[in-house]
Amino acid sequence: MAMDTIQPNARVVLDYSLRDDEGHLLDASDAKGGEPIVYIHGYGMLVPGLEAALVGLRVGAEKKVTVPPEEGFGDRDEELVLEVDREDFPDPANVALGDELVAESPEGDEAVLRVVEIKGDTIVVDANHPLAGVTLHYAVKVREVREATHEEVLEAAGEFDAAGYDDGGEGGADAPEPPLVQLRPKKSQKN
Repeated sequence: MAMDTIQPNARVVLDYSLRDDEGHLLDASDAKGGEPIVYIHGYGMLVPGLEAALVGLRVGAEKKVTVPPEEGFGDRDEELVLEVDREDFPDPANVALGDELVAESPEGDEAVLRVVEIKGDTIVVDANHPLAGVTLHYAVKVREVREATHEEVLEAAGEFDAAGYDDGGEGGADAPEPPLVQLRPKKSQKN
């Protein structure tokens, strides 16, 4: 029997718009350069609050979903706003507000940092997601639902594991953070 509702292991295509509390458009599938969301349901490819709200929807269904920060990109953590010596940047002379860099630990873990303030020889960076602390307002329309292929499920499961969602209980809030040892420019890409 064909899969006709959103459920685990469904490959889903969604048209969407995303707004903040003030109604400002943050992203949309029909925006310039926009694309529909294509994901495998159940593998953390969407923010948790949105993914949970989509269960059971069929092709053609439209839904408005409000996602609080704790079910979206999390609350802002002021401990993730850091001061870094300008000389630690890949191109110290050309650091600008809004620049994004990737900090990499010795273990290969990466964090995206945004330059939010320049204080002479000290640069303030923010490792919070740009939408941390923001209530998200999605309007979605289900364009396509089908059973994911075996290969699509394996790829989604691999990405889920690589993102650290299934670390077997290791790590967590009490685990020491590895030092960030290398900064490099962030390659621009659409998420």
